[in-house]
Amino acid sequence: MDAQLDSIDRLILNQLQRDGRQTNADLANAVGLSPSATLRRVRSLEDKGVIDGYVTLISRRAVGKATTVFVEISLSGQSEQLLDTFEAAIVKCPEVMSCHLMAGNADYLVQVACNDVEDFERVHRTYLAQLPGVTRIRSSFALRAVCQRTGFDL
Repeated sequence: MDAQLDSIDRLILNQLQRDGRQTNADLANAVGLSPSATLRRVRSLEDKGVIDGYVTLISRRAVGKATTVFVEISLSGQSEQLLDTFEAAIVKCPEVMSCHLMAGNADYLVQVACNDVEDFERVHRTYLAQLPGVTRIRSSFALRAVCQRTGFDL
């Protein structure tokens, strides 16, 4: 835990992780500070980069993206230029939810959200198989999420 975060900061962060849309007055009440002191703290956490942003979580099923596929991608080399070129290309695929440079068997682990198996085939052909330097693609379909967190226990 960063030494710069005191117990009030952690309370604020835990509250915002549970409900990022709560009013400043409700947040202040929950953490036991005045609204002005709470707002100063939140702004300080934003300025320090502790609060990285605010998002709305959307149901994947509701927008037709219920299928999750984890894709291991291996490249033909490890040069900085190839990695940079690959990374610039993968972020252009709108179905890619996350992409991680890995240590281990594969170079990258990519999480893809798509409609179904046929939609993943489209993503595979249109984007993944066209990525620069790709020598191997290994896909695994998630049956269901057992645990999926969006926050940290602070």
